[in-house]
Amino acid sequence: MKSITYKRASTLDELEQIRTLQLQNSPQNITSEEKLQEGFVTVQHTVALLEQMNAACAHIIAKDNNTVVGFALVMLSDFRNEIKVLIPMFERIDELVPKDKTYVVMGQICVDKNYRKQGIFRGLYHFYKEELQHKFDYLITEVAAINLRSMQAHEAIGFKTIDNYEENGIVWNIMLWDWA
Repeated sequence: MKSITYKRASTLDELEQIRTLQLQNSPQNITSEEKLQEGFVTVQHTVALLEQMNAACAHIIAKDNNTVVGFALVMLSDFRNEIKVLIPMFERIDELVPKDKTYVVMGQICVDKNYRKQGIFRGLYHFYKEELQHKFDYLITEVAAINLRSMQAHEAIGFKTIDNYEENGIVWNIMLWDWA
């Protein structure tokens, strides 16, 4: 049995391993069957942007010894204009979230192929909540409607779809996990 630990990202090596996992799970690097069965990540961050985001509020990672085997990115609204494809999501969130509530965006979640179906996805989210529920009321993310595996996994955690919109031919579901 693998010994998985959950922690906040703290080194450049960990951020570089997040980037590697992103690239391995990007739509252009996996088969259509894998996209359907396993899900995929839509955005690829530069290591520099991962560093900036991590300095503002450290990302959540799962490690097996010294290897990052899963991550859940923490994205504060301060980064709303850094990734063009996410701007429409932030604009919608501004309309949906009451002004007296605070939120953080789960910028992306991914588990290494060799570590799936071992509870790491759920473990990342539980650690995320444990670490940040005292600072934020909600955790919000968006999932492409065609990414059925990811939709089902997020619903199982407790996320509810609060809105959807179409951008560049893709329907996006904005999902919220109320930590109250």
